[in-house]
Amino acid sequence: MSFSFVFIGAGNLATHLAPALAGAGFGIRQVYSRTVASAESLAMRTGSSWTCSVPEIDTDADIYVVALKDSAVTEVLSQLNLCDKMIILCSGSLPISLLNDFSPRHGVLYPLQTFSRDRPIDFNRIPIFVEGSSRETEDQILSIAGTLSGKVFLADSVGRRKLHIAAVFSCNFVNYLYNVAADLLKNSGLEFEHLVPLIMETADKIRVMDPFDAQTGPAVRYDHNIINAHLEVLDNLPEIRNLYAVISEHIYKLHQK
Repeated sequence: MSFSFVFIGAGNLATHLAPALAGAGFGIRQVYSRTVASAESLAMRTGSSWTCSVPEIDTDADIYVVALKDSAVTEVLSQLNLCDKMIILCSGSLPISLLNDFSPRHGVLYPLQTFSRDRPIDFNRIPIFVEGSSRETEDQILSIAGTLSGKVFLADSVGRRKLHIAAVFSCNFVNYLYNVAADLLKNSGLEFEHLVPLIMETADKIRVMDPFDAQTGPAVRYDHNIINAHLEVLDNLPEIRNLYAVISEHIYKLHQK
């Protein structure tokens, strides 16, 4: 199996996926990005050419990996003639049907992970979810994904969107709450670092326990004394106070069912 790839997009996901594919023996012909710095940097890492112009995208590759922000996918693909090529979308939320107008051979390869440009990632530990426009195309994408990870699964567009929503709750929202916690500790002589052992134990615990059973804290039993004391401290932060109250109420209701 030897395919050549063009990467349309050079953001956080592409900066990890393109080198991983190159490391698996696939040829990366070209990288497209709107910015010179991103395109040139990823091209250097994959031994490919690069462009910042959509009309200059190489149309002689076998596979086109679309790793753009969701709102830009249709805009860019509508400027290209890829009707005889395979197009692979990396989005967790866009339906596979979005690609119907651009090529009959298309699909999705969705790595379920948070990617930061300069943080190393072991792809073999990342679950990858695949969908294809036909059995043949799906099998080809499964084969490609299998060179990257030992955890490859099929998921249709509805399931993938639910996965993406679940990922937002378990990653993006949780990270925002870390930021809230860090802000609360500022100017108190205390450091966010003090919370790291607690955070790590919480994350490690749900590897062996259901999240429902792992829940602790005053909201589970709705300890009014503690909750009201916390809310009083947050009186000068009304939005955070409301967030605390709403989440506490939801935890309590969940555990009363």
